[in-house]
Amino acid sequence: MYKNIVTRWLPLRLISRENYSQFFELKTKSSVERQIKRNFSYSIVCCKKRRSAEEKVLESTGKRPAIRYPPKAGSEVVGIWRNMTVKDIASVVNKDVGHILQALEFADKSSEINYNKDTVIHNPQIIRDVLKICGHRYKIVPNPDKEVEVDENKDAVPSPPSPPEALKPRPPVVCVMGHVDHGKTTLLDALRDTSVVDQEFGGITQHIGAFEVKLPSGDKVTFLDTPGHAAFTSMRSRGARATDVVVLVVAADDGVMEQTVESIRMAKEANVPILVAINKIDKPGVNIERTMRSLAQHGVICEALGGDVQAIPVSALKKKNLETLVEALTLQAQLMELKADPGGYVEGVVIEALLDPRSGKQATVLVQRGTLRRGCVIVAGTGWAKVRVLTTAEGQSVQEAPPSTPVSVLGWRELPAAGDQVLEVNSEKRANEVMKWRHNQRMKERQAADLQIIEAKEAAHKAEYHAARAKKRAMGRYKLRPEGPRQKMIQEDTHPTLSVIVKGDVDGSVEAILDILETYDDHDRVRLDLVHFGVGPVTPNDIEIAEAFKAVIYAFNVDSPPQVNVEAKRKNIPIKKYNIIYKLVDDVKDEISVRIPKRQEEEIIGEANVLQQFMVTEGKRKVPVAGSRCMKGSLARNALYRIIRNQDLIYDGKLASMKHLKEEVTTIKRDMECGLRFEDTTLELQPGDTIVCYKLVDASDRTNWDPGF
Repeated sequence: MYKNIVTRWLPLRLISRENYSQFFELKTKSSVERQIKRNFSYSIVCCKKRRSAEEKVLESTGKRPAIRYPPKAGSEVVGIWRNMTVKDIASVVNKDVGHILQALEFADKSSEINYNKDTVIHNPQIIRDVLKICGHRYKIVPNPDKEVEVDENKDAVPSPPSPPEALKPRPPVVCVMGHVDHGKTTLLDALRDTSVVDQEFGGITQHIGAFEVKLPSGDKVTFLDTPGHAAFTSMRSRGARATDVVVLVVAADDGVMEQTVESIRMAKEANVPILVAINKIDKPGVNIERTMRSLAQHGVICEALGGDVQAIPVSALKKKNLETLVEALTLQAQLMELKADPGGYVEGVVIEALLDPRSGKQATVLVQRGTLRRGCVIVAGTGWAKVRVLTTAEGQSVQEAPPSTPVSVLGWRELPAAGDQVLEVNSEKRANEVMKWRHNQRMKERQAADLQIIEAKEAAHKAEYHAARAKKRAMGRYKLRPEGPRQKMIQEDTHPTLSVIVKGDVDGSVEAILDILETYDDHDRVRLDLVHFGVGPVTPNDIEIAEAFKAVIYAFNVDSPPQVNVEAKRKNIPIKKYNIIYKLVDDVKDEISVRIPKRQEEEIIGEANVLQQFMVTEGKRKVPVAGSRCMKGSLARNALYRIIRNQDLIYDGKLASMKHLKEEVTTIKRDMECGLRFEDTTLELQPGDTIVCYKLVDASDRTNWDPGF
């Protein structure tokens, strides 16, 4: 009886060699020992680690408890959690409280706790032992009676406003905005004695720039140079939100243009004061008053017309009246009493982000509060950095950046996006915590969006199912025929598609290109798919994606390594490099137009008049033949023919025979007579009928997509 019990579950340390014979009469001591060691080494190991409940009872009372079998593999699995009460355990194992109290006597014999149904068991090992005694397996689950806690917001947030005594004066941040080619960059070059405009591709600004200018008075002003091209709306909007004053540059010869109106709207939405610089006054025949009246029509009333907006006529090219413009800026800044707290945690905004082939990930940050120093840990959007290097727009390394200072930051683990808010945190651990929380929030938002799509597809599927079921019921005993073989159920998408991959030098340029591609609305003829985008040069990963999707790679102001070019050429993947955005868009339009299916057009070859109809014998039957003369162009044997009588079409088809002087020919030239026999032998021709010879040719269409510039 005790044979299986001892050899299966009784720990080896509880069996002395002197007591082997009293348990087993039919086996020797050595055979029992071998059997225990061979089959139940787990019990030996467990006994070496800790004494079992049976051993405790045996040593304390001298009585052996009832032998308990551990739960088998097929036993019921119940859920347990921390700090369970006796009543909770009884409910999960479906036993009464008395049964659990008896099990606790063996599981926690050495404890002095007097258990009752409301006693909380803090030791999770005791709970597990009770489950084993009751013959159940277990799994860890959350407490069902405890309300699910809402995830604590672990995101980084701006600090509370600083007290007035901590605020110090700061330089103004001025954003220069206006229409393309109105002289914004030339004006800034004149203020800081540089020649940035000579380095711009196509003569237009395609990046947002941030730099500091020291005025002759000793004051500093931070300028933001925004692109004026229609493609860079997001950059202009971002500059308007990060500035204190907007300098609206208007060319005196062009006046108010489309992007000028857009800049006025953005400045008003950001609640930023406007200062107008009427540029190009050195050109002959300009009318400054007319420009002011045009501005007044859009809500910008200058002081000369009785308003409160300063308007300074300047010539950036001749550097005329620049001192007056600087004085107006200084006066506007003094009136605004701009102040910020240079202490405390850093706050700012990402002006631009890029991936430099030499220095790696870097982002231009405009500090708005606090002082950014080397070693600071900052977070912005989906990226964070421990600041390693701070450089100015001129390339000089600095140790710190006070408020209103734009600096390029190196040390990013992940590159942020332009426009992201920059916040300083205590440590790298805190930065990782913020990134994890933001990632989880993005996943939840994506899941919510996917759920809406899934629900819409489920609703469509249910509607289709109910319609099919109603049709089946209406047919009665007749069954619906299958629509076709199962192989035809999965059909290949043959719709013309242009797949593109966009790589740019900075995040703002990629953003502008993506904004343009989103305006595409000719999907009925050719579908435009953006399969990948990013900042930095073309990589082997881009080549693999392009190969999978048969995509075209557009590289804007970035290069591709030689080995990548070789791999792309080997796989026949086009890499198109551009440094002017509208030329890139034109190429996309050309690629779309190439993929538009060809349509057939009629091309008139010639015309002929019917002179008389003849009946000729062919075999045993008579067929009509039209005696005709070619009046225009020529007639071809393999072309198509249309017969018109009194402006009515009576035949449209092919020829069966074309003869000239009883000889079969392939072409009849102008003013030649011929006999034409058509495939329709029942056709009756009359003198004066017009025969039109034509052919079908493939014609290409252009996309009607208009990106707005």
